[in-house]
Amino acid sequence: MMKQIYTTTFRLNLADEDDRRAYEHLRRMDKKQYRSYSKAVVTAINDYFERQDRLAADPYLETREKEDAFLRRVTETIEKSLHFAPAAMLPFAPATAPTEVNTADDEELSAALDFADSF
Repeated sequence: MMKQIYTTTFRLNLADEDDRRAYEHLRRMDKKQYRSYSKAVVTAINDYFERQDRLAADPYLETREKEDAFLRRVTETIEKSLHFAPAAMLPFAPATAPTEVNTADDEELSAALDFADSF
């Protein structure tokens, strides 16, 4: 099989912010993931132009991606918060044997629930 190799060069002007950042990315790249600068540049070019094609075909793609990321963060935050909620507050908590209830706590809980229901 005959190798078909196209060789090109590009220069980076380190006085230009974008060029300098690109140079820093290349300098710090994971050599296990990208064996050479060529592989890293090829991956970056392909990712960039494929994303541009997807955005041209679907102009709302970026907005949906941002919304999905936001919803994931909200869901994760709620899940983390539920770990600290008392079991009695969780509607899906497994039923437990009845325990002695302090009426003052019960009144505070009722007031809190009434307040929450007012929204």
